[in-house]
Amino acid sequence: MNFRDTYNFLERLQQNNTKEWMDAHRNEYHHVRDNHIKWLNHLNDKLAQFDPEYFDTPGKKAINRINNNLMFHPNKPIYKDHIGAGLDQKTKQGDFYIEIGLSQNLLAGGFWRPKKEILQSIREAIDYNGEELKAIINKPSFIKTFGGLWEDDKLKTAPKGFSKEHPHIDLLRNKTFAVEVTLSKKQVLADDFEKTIIAVYKEMLPFRRYLREAVSIVT
Repeated sequence: MNFRDTYNFLERLQQNNTKEWMDAHRNEYHHVRDNHIKWLNHLNDKLAQFDPEYFDTPGKKAINRINNNLMFHPNKPIYKDHIGAGLDQKTKQGDFYIEIGLSQNLLAGGFWRPKKEILQSIREAIDYNGEELKAIINKPSFIKTFGGLWEDDKLKTAPKGFSKEHPHIDLLRNKTFAVEVTLSKKQVLADDFEKTIIAVYKEMLPFRRYLREAVSIVT
């Protein structure tokens, strides 16, 4: 995969972030997008080889739109400065997310500010078996890779139905259960980028599987 073409196109798009420019360069965008989809197809097959529970996600399903949603964010540019995609995607949340872009490159997974039914299911799983989750996120290799859970706003007190004295109150107060790894452009362009992705995927897998099992009833 030639990510140099991707970066080059994204740079020029951000310098000319208009529908008129995109329309004039639509063929180039489709070339970049089609190559990205082919790469995602390859990665989709690769990850499925060692994960028996992998949810098949072809590149066309995995890749996100490059348009920003201006209905909810009218002040954003028309087009994003990155190409995002979610593999192992049973739902839009809980997938293995890959973002290649100008502002950041990252690998992420988990549930970012999920709806209350999903959040409640995760909290109930922690209440029932929080020791398993703690063992996963306290593993030295997990901490080395992700540095811990993604930092987000937390409840100031215990969630409704849980005691302030709960042994896992530090986890129960979370509104987001996700992790991420940020990468440099140099790492993305390196020959071993695929190995990096696979290593991160494997390290993240127990965490994502714990969450997926917790929310399986409500998704």
